[in-house]
Amino acid sequence: MTANESSNQIQLPDNFVFGVATAAYQIEGAASEDGRTASIWDTFSHTPGKVLNGDTGDVACDHYHRVSSDLDLIQQLNVGAYRFSFSWSRLFPTAGGQVNQAGLDFYDRLIDGCLERNLQPFATLYHWDLPQYLYDNGGWESKETALAFANYAKFIADHFGDRLHTVVTFNEPWCSSILSYLFGVHAPGLKDLPKTLSVIHGQHIAHGLAIQAMRASKSDLPLGIVLNAQAVYPIGAQTNGAAVRHHDFHNGLFFEPLFHGRYPEQAVKALAPLLPKTFMDDLPTIAQPLDFWGLNYYTPTWVTDAASADELYPATAEVQRDDVTRTDIGWEVKADCLTELLKRLYADYSLPPCYITENGAAYNHELVEGGVDDLPRQEYLEQHIKAVAAAISEGIDVKGYFAWSLMDNFEWAEGYSQRFGLVHVDYSTQQRTVKRSGHWYADLCQSHRGLSPLSP
Repeated sequence: MTANESSNQIQLPDNFVFGVATAAYQIEGAASEDGRTASIWDTFSHTPGKVLNGDTGDVACDHYHRVSSDLDLIQQLNVGAYRFSFSWSRLFPTAGGQVNQAGLDFYDRLIDGCLERNLQPFATLYHWDLPQYLYDNGGWESKETALAFANYAKFIADHFGDRLHTVVTFNEPWCSSILSYLFGVHAPGLKDLPKTLSVIHGQHIAHGLAIQAMRASKSDLPLGIVLNAQAVYPIGAQTNGAAVRHHDFHNGLFFEPLFHGRYPEQAVKALAPLLPKTFMDDLPTIAQPLDFWGLNYYTPTWVTDAASADELYPATAEVQRDDVTRTDIGWEVKADCLTELLKRLYADYSLPPCYITENGAAYNHELVEGGVDDLPRQEYLEQHIKAVAAAISEGIDVKGYFAWSLMDNFEWAEGYSQRFGLVHVDYSTQQRTVKRSGHWYADLCQSHRGLSPLSP
């Protein structure tokens, strides 16, 4: 079966949006150029032992200098949308709140370039790169950071709002709280449950204030948030309780306050002494009506009870199943879990329409004779897009799908060791090469949108 025959088998609504996604720190580089100051990821990646091989985002994919040709590349993939994030410290390098003109010019070029190429710009305000000056002044535990975020959001809506298709406040706040403050894997690399809960709540407040600020600035700008909900399953019937607790902690702490104006009852009972004392008072600010939300999905999560009865809530342990297909980063491939996750979330919560804002796979195929034959990635994408189509056929309102990622890039704590891109990047030369999966995806988008195919 050819790539085009394969892609033509996927049936989706006519107005369904296909796109590609990136994030500022992962691709832009130019970390200290044109007025940009450090984010917590600059600090973290330059701290020995935090990122594999000592890799940093100093250069990354050099997108800051190659934005025009990279937008041409996106256009060649036949997608209708590009999801990107702003670098907060490129736009506002200091605590004084003065905008950096060079940063502003860059994002003007990026957004205008999208529109010139008929790409809908899907913008993210926060993809984990908190300005270091804000972290030094209390970070997400401080209400001052939430207020600064709202001011930043208002500026984005004021200046770019008439050119943006959508804006999301946070990308995966689970990662910038639990993964970063409880598990210590991401910046700033702490392992502190009370701080984690304070950061979760502080980000929720920032989200609510930012939505209010952007609504006041441009009432017709579609606004949302991106969450990486976990598809949680118990290992055996005897661990159903563990799966419930895991879901409440890793999903409920985000979905419940954002969409229902409360925290999960069992989590509150278990964690009440550690929660911010005024958390109940902030819930009306947090639960702002949204026009859409984004789901990032990669792999299911299998859990059991923690080994020790003394473990703090949720007292669960993740289990890696044997004899399953995995990507090169070690994540299990199970596409039907995406369908099941969407159905569960819409059954549990009152949710607006959804975009799949990230989905993809790490396969580290290298360039061979001018091409990259990454068939496993192509198969992964096809399976998961079919899972989205299955969810839509069962009544779930999914508006679009964004492949992660446009191109290989700085994969956070994994550095440059893991390649998620539809486009291969030679980091020594910055040469871009569309992979087999990229050609397949372009064929899918072409058949869906009635565009010309991408040349080999």
